[in-house]
Amino acid sequence: MLPATLKLCCGISHQHLRKLTGLQRPAVDAFGKEMSNFILKKAHSYLPNFPHTLQRIICMKLGISTVPDLTETAMLSSRELFYVTQAEDTFHIALAMLQQEGWQPETHQKNGDWILSKTFPKIGKVFRAEAIIDSPPEHIYTQLFEKLEQMDQWNPSISKVQILQRIGRNTLLTREVTAQIPVNIVSQRDFVSVRHCCRKGSSLYLIGTATHSQLMPPQKGVIRAESGLTCIVLSPLDGDNTKTKFTWLLSLDFKGWIPQSVTDQALAQSQDDFITHLRRHLSSAEKI
Repeated sequence: MLPATLKLCCGISHQHLRKLTGLQRPAVDAFGKEMSNFILKKAHSYLPNFPHTLQRIICMKLGISTVPDLTETAMLSSRELFYVTQAEDTFHIALAMLQQEGWQPETHQKNGDWILSKTFPKIGKVFRAEAIIDSPPEHIYTQLFEKLEQMDQWNPSISKVQILQRIGRNTLLTREVTAQIPVNIVSQRDFVSVRHCCRKGSSLYLIGTATHSQLMPPQKGVIRAESGLTCIVLSPLDGDNTKTKFTWLLSLDFKGWIPQSVTDQALAQSQDDFITHLRRHLSSAEKI
């Protein structure tokens, strides 16, 4: 079925491809098999083997996202492309979650901030923070992505943030280490994640999910936790571009012995705390 679809896309939908020589039946069939593998494995590593023009046509016809730019991914290694694909898949999952109804309230602050939650199959409980922040989306993006390694300076729940690898312009491989609790009841956790930023319409999206990297194997004395999904949406407030509608999806697995009920309570509180620290930091940064 897929080879036939590709023949139709390549041979009929685009006149300039009809004039190309060498697209005989065996070549198209082999090409179709390669694309079948691409879709089944969700890996972009197949595409760089084909000309850039053909890559774009295929992606457009099959409805495959071209975020990030294929001209950039063509220069990446297969491992780097794996990270990019992880981030892209997480982005699409997050978009679907954001459109879902049935979110249940967890907390509601006097300033209008909401923490909601919803349980999703195979993912579990996802928390959703909604707030209005008195700062433009671009300023918040700068603090949460461009200046990510400085987060430990204003967020007391984090002791260290490292950028392990930069992949293209918009994707990072990172490690976060939680702050040490003085009473030492709960061990420190660290998270190795792939992070990606992109723009959709007037909104900025900051996406992240857990990944594995030889650059940072599990460390002694620190439990390797996992970020199932995180997605922050920064949208300009209608009628006021100096303010941001801040939406944050969060799903974490702390690992270890911590009961799920305790984890859920901690995650809801951590979102409230993070937004409070972010507001304070943005306010002080804009005064400098």
